[in-house]
Amino acid sequence: MTDQFSCPVQAQADPVSLVVFGATGDLAMRKIYPALASLCRNQLLSHDTRILAVGRTEMDTEQYRQQLGDRLAGIVPASCLADLAPRVSYLSMDPEDPASARFLALALNELDGGGRDRLFYLAVPPSAYIPLATAIGEAGLARQDEDRRVRIVVEKPFGRDLPTARELDEVLHRYFRESQIFRIDHYMAKETVQNVLLLRFANALFEPVWNRRYIDHIRITAAEDIGIGHRAGFYDQAGVLRDMFQNHMMMLLALCAMEPPSLFDAELVRDERSKVFRALRPLDLERLDEQLILGQYGPGMVGGKPVPGYLQEPGVRPDSATPTFAWMKVYLDNWRWQGVPFHLCSGKRLAAKHTEITVQFKSVPVSMFRKTHGGAIPPNRLVIGIHPHEVVRLEVQTKGQGSRLCLQGQSMEFSYGAASDLGRLDDYAKVLLDCITGDQTLFWRQDAVELCWGFLTPILDRCDGEEGALPLHTYVAGGPGPKEAHRAAP
Repeated sequence: MTDQFSCPVQAQADPVSLVVFGATGDLAMRKIYPALASLCRNQLLSHDTRILAVGRTEMDTEQYRQQLGDRLAGIVPASCLADLAPRVSYLSMDPEDPASARFLALALNELDGGGRDRLFYLAVPPSAYIPLATAIGEAGLARQDEDRRVRIVVEKPFGRDLPTARELDEVLHRYFRESQIFRIDHYMAKETVQNVLLLRFANALFEPVWNRRYIDHIRITAAEDIGIGHRAGFYDQAGVLRDMFQNHMMMLLALCAMEPPSLFDAELVRDERSKVFRALRPLDLERLDEQLILGQYGPGMVGGKPVPGYLQEPGVRPDSATPTFAWMKVYLDNWRWQGVPFHLCSGKRLAAKHTEITVQFKSVPVSMFRKTHGGAIPPNRLVIGIHPHEVVRLEVQTKGQGSRLCLQGQSMEFSYGAASDLGRLDDYAKVLLDCITGDQTLFWRQDAVELCWGFLTPILDRCDGEEGALPLHTYVAGGPGPKEAHRAAP
């Protein structure tokens, strides 16, 4: 079979002045600069694009470029680093200092002459979002006109509950329009995540059976084998529900459950995602233990090496009750999904790192092979592997070879790993390119943020409270997670 369609060539993005706050931090070095290098390698980043790196550390541009080379060595190809480094300037700035915004404005005008699009990337801890957005806005740097577009990029978490999410949004909208705000979720840029919509809405094979009549349940798993690393200060205040469920897990749920928009347009797609969140049935707080199981990893073995438990991690409170694992069963009260459970599961220090969506169809209503087969026929499953195995696998039943009639499970599989990597971008490169070009399809809109926090905040209040808090089940690091979750899951 030959391809009927060819992908159009991605045009090079317009030049932009990219301001990276937190430019000496982990996120900038591990994600943003490698993403920029990926765009350079694919000739998608304009040669006129300039980068203003902003941090608290006192140093000059040459010192920062040297640090950049040292930290990116072996991560970014030398040719890409040689292309990027001359475009980088450094500015030391304290966002709490009212005078700092004036110096930022002067540095930007010197960098681009005031005539280039500007993109502000907040690669900083969440506590710095409001001070930085305020500094940018008070300096008049959020204003745009016909000749220059201005955008701001905010990393998750977008608040820690519904009130704080609204507080952040109020400050952002004080200076920026919604069309200027890019709430980033790199999960959405993964090839197989984007492929969920293509599988559903570009194939007549799947859409007719993608509903309560034919699907028994859907399971969404995001398992990690790593611990919290150096993120104890953030993670011990957040936990798995704030870190993973409010954003990544909810976005995957929306892709699985949303209705088809009339056109693949950013606002129409985001409209349909928000409808999914509006249909979320609130969890019954009186019977919460039937729909939510929390866990925390203890000491164990990962990769043949002993690892500490969560309470032994540096920076974690010795009496911390922060969950590192959660299993949640949710329902959507709408026509398509009424009665179909969605099982969401995410945790740290599990046996292996993998993210996948499993759609389990209902069993055949009656088996004509019951006298010869002697048992229930396994149901069909569609597995969408997101990471590290990027596959789409349909599991079906066929006749096994031989003279006797016997059933044998077989898989029809497409692996992205077997496809060409030509023109492929990593996750952060894709979302960064969309920020530059102004495509908000893969980004969160404020109504969706508030709907998800509205669903989760009562649960978080119950879990954070001393009275009536859910039990925290300890599981061995490197294992499958709490046994209670496995008993509850299908």
